[in-house]
Amino acid sequence: MTARTTGAVHVADHGGGVWSIPVPIPDNPLGHTLVHLLDTDRGPVLIDTGWDDPASWDTLTAGLTACGTSVTELHGVLITHHHPDHHGLSARVREASGAWIAMHPADATVVRRTREAEPAHWFDYLTERLAAAGAPEEQLAPLRTARDHTGTFPGARAALPDREITPGALLDLSGRRLRAVWTPGHTPGHVCLHLEERHPAAATGHGRLFSGDHLLPGISPHIGLYGDLDDSTVTDPLGDYLSSLERVAALDPAEVLPAHQYAFTGAPARVRALLHHHEQRLTGLLALLTTPLTPWQLARAMEWNRPWAEIPYASRNIAVSEAEAHLRHLVTRGRAEPVPGTDPVTYRAV
Repeated sequence: MTARTTGAVHVADHGGGVWSIPVPIPDNPLGHTLVHLLDTDRGPVLIDTGWDDPASWDTLTAGLTACGTSVTELHGVLITHHHPDHHGLSARVREASGAWIAMHPADATVVRRTREAEPAHWFDYLTERLAAAGAPEEQLAPLRTARDHTGTFPGARAALPDREITPGALLDLSGRRLRAVWTPGHTPGHVCLHLEERHPAAATGHGRLFSGDHLLPGISPHIGLYGDLDDSTVTDPLGDYLSSLERVAALDPAEVLPAHQYAFTGAPARVRALLHHHEQRLTGLLALLTTPLTPWQLARAMEWNRPWAEIPYASRNIAVSEAEAHLRHLVTRGRAEPVPGTDPVTYRAV
């Protein structure tokens, strides 16, 4: 891998017609999204686009220049998942280039429903979910205020894709062998993209994997309940994620190119570490559930990267969703159950 800097943009050339551009995420500890550029016989293709922000757009376009191309030359955009730090700039890229946008249909459904829903409907949905989880009034009040004073909901401007990414299929990219691998968990339609080509440095393994947020070198992605106000299907996102990890380990790529942090090797070992981490966490939650707890109470009792009192408001909502996903998985495995007659519902270990 070689690095190249143009102005303040530090791009990386991974060899074999693959580059990465660190596109900033405003006010986020992750810092940036690694947007990957893949050369094809019909023109360059982006894997993700970054956050919809003027500074992010400037960085993306400057990064493309540093890679020897421009936004107007882009042929297509492949989206690993619908989150705004990955899909946010897709509409602007399409407007500037005419490029197509492809996404797994499950995440395309989330984008469409978010765009079509009234903002008040979304805020009511989120408030009801938090209340059902046992959140106190001080956590609910800001959502009620936002409902009455916010004209739009985050994601309302997200681009609708033109194409579907079909799991298991080779994508229609002239001169490249890039296969879609469905890896639900972080979102219902998250995909990794397996470049089934010899590694440019002849590293041991099977090609390279654009892993999005599914497989990261130093952190575990957020796994919460899938949020869809028009779909009451009972899902198990953590179970989906753990199964998807096994699928990625079996690919045994020579190198992983994630959307955050840095490129790395040893995917099977990283998968084993993540599986061990989640099994330990589930064991710890079962110990907490010897006393019945609501999802909110469980989230407060769980171990995070800082004390609960120091966790910002929005991050607490995310933490509760993660606690709910772990509870859902324990219930699915028959290791926990809701306590009859409780409101909000409490859960106990079995």
